[in-house]
Amino acid sequence: MQDITFRRIALRYSQFNNSLTNNTFSVVVKTLPSSMTKQIISIQCQVLTCCLMMFSRLCFAEIFPLPPSDTDLIGKVMYALARHENTLLDIAKQFDIGQTEISISNPEVDRWLPGENTRITLPTRYILPNTDRRGIVLNIPEMRLYYYAQAKQSQQRTVETFPVSIGRMDWKTPLGAAKVIAKTTNPEWRPPESIKKEHAEAGDPLPDVVPAGPDNPLGNYAMRLNIPGYLIHGTNKPLGIGMRVTHGCVRMYPADIKNLFPKIEIGTKVQIVNQPIKLGWYADSLYLEIHPPLEEDGMDSNWLQEQVNQLITDVKDVVTVKLNQQQINIALKQQTGIPVVIGQRIEDAMTVQPTRQ
Repeated sequence: MQDITFRRIALRYSQFNNSLTNNTFSVVVKTLPSSMTKQIISIQCQVLTCCLMMFSRLCFAEIFPLPPSDTDLIGKVMYALARHENTLLDIAKQFDIGQTEISISNPEVDRWLPGENTRITLPTRYILPNTDRRGIVLNIPEMRLYYYAQAKQSQQRTVETFPVSIGRMDWKTPLGAAKVIAKTTNPEWRPPESIKKEHAEAGDPLPDVVPAGPDNPLGNYAMRLNIPGYLIHGTNKPLGIGMRVTHGCVRMYPADIKNLFPKIEIGTKVQIVNQPIKLGWYADSLYLEIHPPLEEDGMDSNWLQEQVNQLITDVKDVVTVKLNQQQINIALKQQTGIPVVIGQRIEDAMTVQPTRQ
């Protein structure tokens, strides 16, 4: 019976897998137990659910219900098995993840040759940045954009998140408050003199105007900010998403900017922040998420430790928390960008608990 069920599960998953155009990944499936038909059926459901989740991520970025103000986490960590022809860059693009994100969450995996059946961690759980939950929020060290959509009365508000590329160290993406002041489809690119000079010195001169089309680095959509010269736009080089490769602009996967563009109104607020450390609650669990700080900020391990301690102190001033110092130390050392549980909320000893009569 168990062997028959296993073959049916495998066949169903194989049929699903083969139906996905250009899909070269397998979702990790745990080994079936040797007993209990209920367990086998449960695993079958888990496989099909995981397949559906994978399918959704292959098509578009996920949309999450906006959690209440006392909850800070969205999403869940997923896993995939690499095929022999995959690179981490391929897997990142397929699952709408940035290049740096997938690299730091898989530090032991070769970037170019992960290897057949290597388990890849997909860092698809996030602590929301510590900002006002409205409009666009861009967290620079995370290289990720969050969009908090407005909702009509009685409708559930949502949040979407997308990987982005940001400015190189010598072309920093500016921090602070901004807003969207213009939107353009099939934009022309008029490179500024500083960029033209850089390209000329590298033996790659640029024209005064790059017309819309496959050679245009802005892609098919661009949203101009009120910070002079800065855009949120698509790209003709999607494999660079999630890296510091731009001249300060914010670059998105073509499918992501196509998805986001029609939702953004002129005047939408944009918050650009520098938060390599994020702390957040999910139910009674306190989570910590750490990304490598920007190199030019000179934030060493001692600085990170101090910042984490300060954030935790701020929490403990309001809530009684039992901390797991080992988990805090691991998060500080590894900086994987994946939220980890570092503490539990505990009831105040002075709180009077109801008793049964």
